[in-house]
Amino acid sequence: MEYKFTIPGRPITKKAHQQIVYNKKTGRRYVIQSKYYRAFEARALVELLSQKPKRTITCQVDICVKYWMPDKRSRPDLMGLLQATGDVLQKADIISNDRNVRRVGIGNNHSEILEIDRDNPRQEITLREVG
Repeated sequence: MEYKFTIPGRPITKKAHQQIVYNKKTGRRYVIQSKYYRAFEARALVELLSQKPKRTITCQVDICVKYWMPDKRSRPDLMGLLQATGDVLQKADIISNDRNVRRVGIGNNHSEILEIDRDNPRQEITLREVG
């Protein structure tokens, strides 16, 4: 079975937008996601939950994601975008575990950062169940 999802807005990577914060009580430092990533994740979850299939996909999947950026500034890396997409798909309970992604690409169709779309930056996700 194949599923398609769209997340509108600028795609954000997870690791490139981390912050180190200091806990004054414990004296420890720890890493949190930036406000930009947290805002992206919240927006993505709302969009994905509105498109969610009736059941969580628990089997292995192949994934293909097409990314459209609003401009050329700070072009993200594809692997970082794919990791963020997998994490948000898991958090939205669309897939049970992003470790179940078997292949990044479906047939001859592969994941990529495409042209600039100033009016409609987005990511279009296709998942195909395997087996």
